[in-house]
Amino acid sequence: MTTLKKTLSLILFIALAISCSKKKDTNFTLKGTVKGLKKGVVYLQKDGDSSVVNLDSMVITGEPEFTLHTDIDEPILLYLKLFKNDGEEHYIPFFADKGITEINTTLKNFNFNSEIKGSKQQALLDEYLNMMSQFNNKNLDLIEANFNAQKDNDSLAVDSLNRIANNLIKRKYAYTIQYAMNNKDSEVAPYLALYEARNANPIYIDSVYNSLTSEIKNSRYGKQLGEAIAERNKSVE
Repeated sequence: MTTLKKTLSLILFIALAISCSKKKDTNFTLKGTVKGLKKGVVYLQKDGDSSVVNLDSMVITGEPEFTLHTDIDEPILLYLKLFKNDGEEHYIPFFADKGITEINTTLKNFNFNSEIKGSKQQALLDEYLNMMSQFNNKNLDLIEANFNAQKDNDSLAVDSLNRIANNLIKRKYAYTIQYAMNNKDSEVAPYLALYEARNANPIYIDSVYNSLTSEIKNSRYGKQLGEAIAERNKSVE
């Protein structure tokens, strides 16, 4: 072996050792499978200040299993993204906490077939999303009924359906606010107020924030919610 080859081999060995050491020392691991995936890249991502940040990635060739690592300071929403060169975005949001989270899904329905096992925050988010799916299904039924009523020129039915749809939106916001307040000791509460109920009555958003425990107020999403409220109040002064 030439001196150059020996040097390159040593550099590669050191780089791999450093990489493995970093992954070994991380406090969060995401593992799972994408059934049916033979070739692609999976990414572990988070929201940055102005763009999405890649935390780790893995090239999948043949076997559908993956393992990704990163460090997190507190519970945070992360994303599992799949790149398979089809021009579309494929990602699964999930609430991560220190330890191990497992996501199993399929290539065919990557976003919708995912089963997530991990943090207690994710369990709360799943419960919330299950209820939201019921609201969304009712909304789809109303959209279809409204379309048929307009096709039949039935203005009375259209007006009635519009009232029902508006009431459904109010019920959806009311459920979100109440769910957040019922879970005031979880990071999920300020997250929902920020991203799922941002168009709700400001009084209700304030109620969520005021109900939070001091620990959650000092969390990532608690601080963001407090800043959003302060900015809103400043703009109306």
